[in-house]
Amino acid sequence: MIRKVFKKKKPNPKLDAIMKKYKIPRELLTINRKMVSRAILVGIFIAMIPMPMQMLAVILIAPFFRFNVPIGISLVWITNPFTMPVIYYVEYITGNFLLMKEGVQEIELSLQWFTDNLANIFVPLYVGTAFYSIILSLGGYYLVNWLWIMSVEEDKKKKKRKKDV
Repeated sequence: MIRKVFKKKKPNPKLDAIMKKYKIPRELLTINRKMVSRAILVGIFIAMIPMPMQMLAVILIAPFFRFNVPIGISLVWITNPFTMPVIYYVEYITGNFLLMKEGVQEIELSLQWFTDNLANIFVPLYVGTAFYSIILSLGGYYLVNWLWIMSVEEDKKKKKRKKDV
């Protein structure tokens, strides 16, 4: 299980010095079920939103929601330059479906096309974004929570079997 891997690691003095210098709370690097689940929730939620500086948004949200920041930041990279067009297109199509609109038919990947059609794609894109952000982040949160609990229960069963033998 993941917590066993991280418990074996010794604290890094350089990391501790940086955290002390910038007054970063140590709990933002904690590995436990709640911190990891919340990181999944926030990371996926922010990743699905088409906006610049997603990693900065995760860092700014961290003091309010208390989650494992490295995991949250790494999940933002779900929407990287290769996956972004596909994910945002699916969000746009879903937004049109939810709004019962036909949408723009001829799509070009050019800056001029986006500036000309921003008014037509903005609302459907963000309706689809809200849909996927909420569904995927909550799904990831509950899935990780459930898998973590199942893993702990399995470890307990293994310990009990070893003890009984």
